[in-house]
Amino acid sequence: MTLVGTGATLPDRILGGWTGRIAGNMLGKPVEQGEVWTRDRIDRYLRQAAALPLTDYLPEPISEHDGFALRPEWRSCVRGRIHGSCRDDDVDYAILGLDLLETHGFGFTTEQVGDLWLLRLPYLQTFTAERAAYRNLAGGLKPPLTATYDNPYQEWIGALIRADVFGWTCPGVPRRAALLARRDAVLSHTGNGVYGAMWAAALISAAFTAPTVRHAVDEALAVIPASSRLARAVRRVVALHDTRMSWEDTLTTLAEETTGMGWIHSVPNAAVLTAGLLYGDGDFTRTITLTVRGGLDTDSNGATAGSVAGVFGGAAAIPDQWKAPLEDTVRSAVFGFDGVRISELAERTLRLTEHAA
Repeated sequence: MTLVGTGATLPDRILGGWTGRIAGNMLGKPVEQGEVWTRDRIDRYLRQAAALPLTDYLPEPISEHDGFALRPEWRSCVRGRIHGSCRDDDVDYAILGLDLLETHGFGFTTEQVGDLWLLRLPYLQTFTAERAAYRNLAGGLKPPLTATYDNPYQEWIGALIRADVFGWTCPGVPRRAALLARRDAVLSHTGNGVYGAMWAAALISAAFTAPTVRHAVDEALAVIPASSRLARAVRRVVALHDTRMSWEDTLTTLAEETTGMGWIHSVPNAAVLTAGLLYGDGDFTRTITLTVRGGLDTDSNGATAGSVAGVFGGAAAIPDQWKAPLEDTVRSAVFGFDGVRISELAERTLRLTEHAA
C-alpha cells in the first residue's frame, strides 16, 4: 500500500485520526444543540468573543448573562480549561469499535456488537437509535429487529459516529471499511443511517491514500447507493464547491434543501461535514473549525472531520493548540478504558491494521 498526500507514515496517520477525532469532538461539544446553536448563532458568539477566524478551541463565555448558554460540560472543553478529553459518546464508540476488533477480529457479527454493548457500555450513555437498540437487546430481540422495533431514529447520525475504527484499520481499502461499518450499523440503523456509516468509514479509509481530500470524498461516494438521499446531498455539496460558491452560501443552499430532516439526521450532517472537508482542503484547523461552525450535530461532525483531516495529514501536522490540551488522555464510559492514552489507542489500532494486512 502506498501512502500519498503529505507523506506521513501509517502510524502517524492513525495517531492523527484518533487525535483529530478527539480534538474535533471537544471543539464542537459546547455548542452541540443544533436547534439552538445554529450557524448564525455560533458565529455571533465567536464575534462577541473576538474569536473569528476561529483557530483554537471555543472561548469561554464573556459573562454568565451574555445570552449564549453553552452546554453544561463547557467548563472542561473550552480553551484554557482543557486537561485531557471530556467523556463523549463520539469517542466512546471509537473505543468500543477497537475493543470489538480486538475481541472478535474482522469476522465479527452484528450480534457480537450488541453483546459488547451490553457488556461494556452503560445504558445511560447511549442516545436516540443506540438507546432504542440497547433496550431492544436487553429485551431479547436480535438484529435486524433491534434497529427497527420502536426506533424512530433509524436514519440519524449514530451509526456514522461509530465508523472511524473501520476506516483506520482498512487504510486505502474503502469498500472493505464500508462493509465492516455496515455490519456494525445495522444493529441500530436502516437506510441513510447505515449509508452514513459506510460513507464515513470509506472516507476515512480513502484519506490514507487519496492525493486530495476531494479524491477521498469521491471514493467514499462509490460505496453507497447513488440514488440514496445521503449520496445526493454529498454530491450536491461537491457540485456547489466546484462552482466556487462560498462556504456560507453552500450551507445555506443545503439547509434549504434538507429542511425538516432535523439536526441529528445523517443527511444534513453529511452535507455540513462534506462542506467542511472540501472548503478546509486538507488544512486541519480550517477543516474542523468550518465543520463546527456549520452547526447541527457539532461535536459529531467535528469529530469525523478531525478524523479525516488527521489521517490525511498525520498527527505531526496537527497544530499544538489542538493536541497539547488533550494531554494524551481520554475519558471514557466504556468499561476498562477510562483514562487510556490516545497514543495507546493508536498503537493498538496499528496492530490491528498490521494483522488485517
